Amino acid sequence: MQMLSQMRPALVLLAVMTVLTGFAYPLTITGAAQALFPNQANGSLLAQGGTVIGSALLGQSFARPEYFHGRPSAVGYDAASSGATNLAPTSKALVEAVASRTRAMAAESGTVRIPVDLVTSSGSGLDPDISPESAYLQVRRIATARGLANADVHRLVDRLAQRPLFGIFGAPAVNVLGLNLALDEKAPVTGKGMGPTNGAGTDQR
Repeated sequence: MQMLSQMRPALVLLAVMTVLTGFAYPLTITGAAQALFPNQANGSLLAQGGTVIGSALLGQSFARPEYFHGRPSAVGYDAASSGATNLAPTSKALVEAVASRTRAMAAESGTVRIPVDLVTSSGSGLDPDISPESAYLQVRRIATARGLANADVHRLVDRLAQRPLFGIFGAPAVNVLGLNLALDEKAPVTGKGMGPTNGAGTDQR
């Protein structure tokens, strides 16, 4: 009996903390998130024609000329194996990869001034954003492919560009998937939209 009386406070505390931290707190936070920030709480998912095609938080592969291209990915845009190249700046493989991408972008855009985020992968390999400069560089190609005026595509980038928080925190950026969704709304691609992604976070665009 003496041992039970000594253990009772610990057992009561264990039960109380289990209820509070194991059930009450998670349910309260989940409920508050769903009520106040449902989009963010559910993964910032984006849909086209009622079908979820991705998340605003995860980069995807866009290869077709009608779409904005995002940052290269060292993991093939596979969210299950997020990561970087882990290559040093002096790595021959890294230098050659960046040089190859730079030449390709220069040939496509007609300029040798290529923003660094278009030729280097991010630390996660899943960066969903590019700089406004990288988006502007692709305006001519996309306008030609979709039969739009350059100015119309340029204004679309301006409208969707995200400015630094309070003007000082972070850098200007544009969400690639959001841009491409807006493009499809403005000038749908005949016969084929973006469509749903596969399990690796990439598709055949």
